[in-house]
Amino acid sequence: MNEKELINFFKLIGLRYKSHPWHGVEIGDDAPQYVNAFIEVVPTDTVKYEVDKTSGYLKIDRPQKFSNIIPALYGFIPQTYSDEKVAEYCNEKTGRTDIVGDHDPIDICVLTERTITHGDIFVGAKVLGGFRMVDNGEADDKLIATLRGDTLYKDWKTISDCPLTLINRLKHYFLTYKDLPGSGVKCEVEITDIFEADEAYEIIKRGRKDYKKKYGKLNKRMAEGLLRALELNQD
Repeated sequence: MNEKELINFFKLIGLRYKSHPWHGVEIGDDAPQYVNAFIEVVPTDTVKYEVDKTSGYLKIDRPQKFSNIIPALYGFIPQTYSDEKVAEYCNEKTGRTDIVGDHDPIDICVLTERTITHGDIFVGAKVLGGFRMVDNGEADDKLIATLRGDTLYKDWKTISDCPLTLINRLKHYFLTYKDLPGSGVKCEVEITDIFEADEAYEIIKRGRKDYKKKYGKLNKRMAEGLLRALELNQD
């Protein structure tokens, strides 16, 4: 099989079996301006969920110990990865040389006026910009987007269109959500700056390159494993 045939083959498998939200779902034809976003956490959650990287199912990361809640839908962009290219851009923009990728998909917050009651869903998102965040020396950019088709935000084109109050709420959440008051331990999280849509697009492009380098031969490896299994079954 050539690469195109492999991709089509595994798409057919995805019609019968649940696709992995990170690896098995496309980023979207209109990326990087518009992307598919897998939502793990919604504002009403009292537990922080995250996708289990192996199985693709949601798991409980930790209960929300305090009243701090995420003021947006929160998740990640499929088939992206924060590694060398993403870290290189973060170093370039911050003037540092020691930042590395966090080895996770690119995070995204999606703003909407609609009440979304649970995660474990995909939504279409219009990318506006984001926060350049460094978490214990790792690039952990948080992209900001609006729900695609949400009429309340239809005129927003970049993060400058977001009210300052909303920006501050998002910043406060990410700067404090790992803190445990009274523990004496404070995470080294900083937001170095807020960036516009063009830089968010660049991070997505770099995240796709990092993903391709890390997982680009996934279909080939899966096909080889399938063929090997068939050979063993015939023996």
